[in-house]
Amino acid sequence: MPSSHRDHGQAAEYQNQNQNQHHPHHYRRKLVNTHHDRNTHPLIWLAAILCTIIAIGVVVAGIVVFVGYMVIHPRIPVISVTKAHLDLLSNDYAGLLQTQLTIIVVAQNGNARAHATFSDINFNLSYQGQPIARMVAETFDVPRNSSKTLNYVVRSASIPLTPDQMEEVDESWKRDVIGFDLKGSARTRWRVGALGSVKFWSNLECELKFRPSNGSYIKHSRCTSESK
Repeated sequence: MPSSHRDHGQAAEYQNQNQNQHHPHHYRRKLVNTHHDRNTHPLIWLAAILCTIIAIGVVVAGIVVFVGYMVIHPRIPVISVTKAHLDLLSNDYAGLLQTQLTIIVVAQNGNARAHATFSDINFNLSYQGQPIARMVAETFDVPRNSSKTLNYVVRSASIPLTPDQMEEVDESWKRDVIGFDLKGSARTRWRVGALGSVKFWSNLECELKFRPSNGSYIKHSRCTSESK
């Protein structure tokens, strides 16, 4: 009886060993089949290569733009009111205002390596919301590190004023200070080396103040464009 029990145990152990010997081969075959079924499609490799090329191109372009900016160091052209004079200011008891102003506008290009183009120049002059004149200019170029002066002589017809505006004019005479609103814009464009053309809108909005007693311009604040 003991011998029969031992033989049975040896047979079971032998069977288990045989099963264990077969299982690794089975698993290896399944792993090989799985690897074969998951080969990457050529289109996926192509898309990955294209994305890599595009990413490298973007990085190179960014470096070129940055280096070009540091070398050229472009400056945005500006427009400014540098001088002005109140040539005439007259109002009567009927509430009619007549005025004439001389306004000097300068287009400045501070770029050392590129000329600038100014176009779509349009300014509106008003008093207390009452339009006085529209100031325009044709397209023109400004060489590098140079400027162009625009001389405007603005004369209004008789402008009818409201009672409140008439009172404001009287107060201006008493204070010896009167203000006119100037608002407008110009389109600026200049070429930044091999990087191409750059375009901006230069917006000008300020109040021009004068002494009615002698017509002198009060330069209490800067009247220069802001780019957009």
